[in-house]
Amino acid sequence: MSDEEKRRWRPKPGAGGGVAGGGGRALHERVKAVKGRTPSQRAWIERQLNDPYVKRAKEEGWRSRAAFKLLELDERHGLLRRGLRVVDLGAAPGGWTQVALKRGAGAVVGIDLLPIEPIAGATLLEMDFLAPEAESALTAALGGRPDLVLSDMAANTTGHARTDQIKTGALAEAATLFALEHLAPGGAFVTKAFQGGLDSALLGELKRGFDTVRHAKPPASRPESPELYVVAQGRRTTP
Repeated sequence: MSDEEKRRWRPKPGAGGGVAGGGGRALHERVKAVKGRTPSQRAWIERQLNDPYVKRAKEEGWRSRAAFKLLELDERHGLLRRGLRVVDLGAAPGGWTQVALKRGAGAVVGIDLLPIEPIAGATLLEMDFLAPEAESALTAALGGRPDLVLSDMAANTTGHARTDQIKTGALAEAATLFALEHLAPGGAFVTKAFQGGLDSALLGELKRGFDTVRHAKPPASRPESPELYVVAQGRRTTP
């Protein structure tokens, strides 16, 4: 990331729930080899122990380090404001739902295949977003059209970059189609996508349906991760 990009990512002064201070000082804990633990498991544990965002998430009460990604995206793009109706796709363990509520959302509905511990002020659905009944369940629970659709959904990684990109791309496509169909006029949409972004035809749909469409990689996204986010704002009314 260039110095200019880092400057643009600095939090706004006085922003509530901000992320000032970046990731904090670098940590250097190492994990001993243990019988039965694979090298990849050891590397994951070591990465978690040395990740300052993981440490800060625990200290500040966020359920995951991913909360900082949404905080940073919000500070740059102004996604969240008081009273918004928000849908959180792939919500487990609940970090993005927490951020939406902290930033003043009026109603938040999250959905995930995995169970999510209750979060005061949110409705959480344990079901497959790709199931035929999921869309109606989300809109019914929200009580109206969403103003903001968030998707941090990602398929379980296989280690094969192209396969992972295709699988996560399919989830991003489903989230995009949901947003295009259900978002209220003026609404916004954020989805995870691996580097290479969305399918070009789908990206074209977003550009026709929103005033602005940008790609973003917030500082909390690990530099070695291929993930990035597509941020679409200003949902246009359909003819």
